Amino acid sequence: MTVDCPFDCEFLAEGRRHEKRPELDPTTIPNADIRVTESFLAENEPLLMVASRALFEAAAQVPGVIDYDVREALEAMIKTHRTQQSGLIYESRPSNPLAGAIQQLLDQQLNAYRDAMTQRAGMNVIRDASILGMLCFLQRMEMQQNNGRRRGRAFLHMLSGFAPPPPPPPASQLVAG
Repeated sequence: MTVDCPFDCEFLAEGRRHEKRPELDPTTIPNADIRVTESFLAENEPLLMVASRALFEAAAQVPGVIDYDVREALEAMIKTHRTQQSGLIYESRPSNPLAGAIQQLLDQQLNAYRDAMTQRAGMNVIRDASILGMLCFLQRMEMQQNNGRRRGRAFLHMLSGFAPPPPPPPASQLVAG
């Protein structure tokens, strides 16, 4: 039996604390040529927070999403940004419709953030290379957090910490008498 627990489920959180993740082989990390250092992350901390929250919110809008769907979406976005750096404009799209929906939503949110920051500063302050590096960082985090289960959502659970808490349920209209 499979149960999709909400991310705030205490049993899910406890299970995640005791989970042993598969070892990640450093030689199999994709996009290893893109260096993501501690100083890069420190310089781009606001972008990291926005990208993490945007990725979670994009995934939350697509029912049935699992970590592997997020991985595919990130891979497609990385390919798109790599081709842009070479001077070509070509958008890579995953064949998985769930990953495609995540990619589209995440791209919209990152572009909206970039536009807002450009408007605020009067010039483009977020470089394409910074977005590419952040996407690669998130891809590596997904690979580290992924528990290898077919329907796993460990990475999404980790990302849920970057999202704002859900609004409280509406107050009941019933009056006890």
